[in-house]
Amino acid sequence: MKIGNVSLRHGVALAPMAGYTDRAMRLICHERGAEYTVTEMVSAKAVVYNDKKTFALSRIREDEGPVGIQIFGSEPEVMAEAARILSAPAEGAPPVAIDINMGCPVKKIFSNGEGSALMRDPKLIERIVASVADATHLPVTVKLRAGITEDNLNAVECAKAAEAAGAAAICIHGRTTSQMYGGSCNRKIIENVKRSLHIPLFANGDITNGEEALSMLSDTGADGIMVGRGAVGNPFIFTEILSRLSGSQFVTPTVRERRDASLYQLRIAIEDKGERLAVPEARKQIALYLKYFYGAAQIRAKINAATTYAEVEEALKFEADC
Repeated sequence: MKIGNVSLRHGVALAPMAGYTDRAMRLICHERGAEYTVTEMVSAKAVVYNDKKTFALSRIREDEGPVGIQIFGSEPEVMAEAARILSAPAEGAPPVAIDINMGCPVKKIFSNGEGSALMRDPKLIERIVASVADATHLPVTVKLRAGITEDNLNAVECAKAAEAAGAAAICIHGRTTSQMYGGSCNRKIIENVKRSLHIPLFANGDITNGEEALSMLSDTGADGIMVGRGAVGNPFIFTEILSRLSGSQFVTPTVRERRDASLYQLRIAIEDKGERLAVPEARKQIALYLKYFYGAAQIRAKINAATTYAEVEEALKFEADC
């Protein structure tokens, strides 16, 4: 599949996740097989108002591979201006796409009329996508949910509105806003969206291993998949998925390899953000790496008290020596 001028051989991508898909996670997933990654969502208004923290979230480095920048908001003019600014950043590498968040279910985003709240108004979706597409030379992509509630599964209508306005690709998370991240992914809705579109579709939701990736593609007919929470603390999932797609054998990582990967990811984060910020932020991801470790609860307690890289490394030392 293609996103603009970028060809993705297998269509295997890392989904954008607020608080997770920073450069450290994007890079480690890219190195293990993710063909495309997307930044954490950034506020269009904050970009327009030149907020330094927001630009830090959207900064891309050359070694990350193809990266899209995800923006959120509800005002077409503001979204368009943010896309224009981010398409040619003053620092770092340029993105390969501008992605529009129309799927975030979090209350503070939804209540502000942003994220998945945009699915209440397909006409607004069309105006936003058209405005952003007119403002950038990059392909514009859109991430949606199945709908807001089970009684209004309108992903097909919203996806068609985005396509009509110039979207180059769509991603559907097969849950509703009301489900948040609970319940199960509705693959039938993703299949229905795929049947209605002429542009590429990513399927997203409940992909936690190579087998789920294959069955998602088979069940929905999607052109590619986006892996979200299944990649947190497990970047090896991309190697596993590519192995299944190519028919080759996947060798399960050892505890030592998982430990080394967690520390590598932390070192990248420290390089970007400094130890003081990166170590506390990394705890939630390291905790998920730890689920593969013997005595994880005790190690996790040490990690949660750690404030330096050396303390994290020491907490994981037992696993390195076993």
